[in-house]
Amino acid sequence: MKTTRSLITLLTVALVLLVGAIPAFAQSSLVPGGSPTYGSVWLQAGFVPDPYEVAVTSGGNLSASWELGSECAGYINDVPDFNVNWSGSTEELYIGFTSSADTTLVVRTPSGFYWCSDDVFGLDPEVRLLYPSTGAYQVWVGSYSADEYNSGILYVTEF
Repeated sequence: MKTTRSLITLLTVALVLLVGAIPAFAQSSLVPGGSPTYGSVWLQAGFVPDPYEVAVTSGGNLSASWELGSECAGYINDVPDFNVNWSGSTEELYIGFTSSADTTLVVRTPSGFYWCSDDVFGLDPEVRLLYPSTGAYQVWVGSYSADEYNSGILYVTEF
């Protein structure tokens, strides 16, 4: 009986902590549904040419770690830089950014989960999505200092 009561107490505390985190997440200054600064693309499994590439400038005045947690680095805009609308079935989809500067990446999945990346290839970030779901992937490219802007190439690839 005591073990069952302890387990119920533990589960209740975990639920309170989980639910307590949701409002803070919802109060973020990010606007996931906002119009992306550099546009959108519709890609499906087996797309050509692969990689898909688009010129993007990194940076913004919002701290990714403040908005999304300590796992995220850099400064980003409030609206996404780019949207990748995905359909089809593939094992892996990669979204990355190449630049001569140290940059970061935030990707919001169709389910609302955020992936953050930094320094995967030297100073370049990349997010690896396993069996990506159909839907919109919103992408923010960050710089390490507020209001620092770096040009580069955002890419999407299955390879």
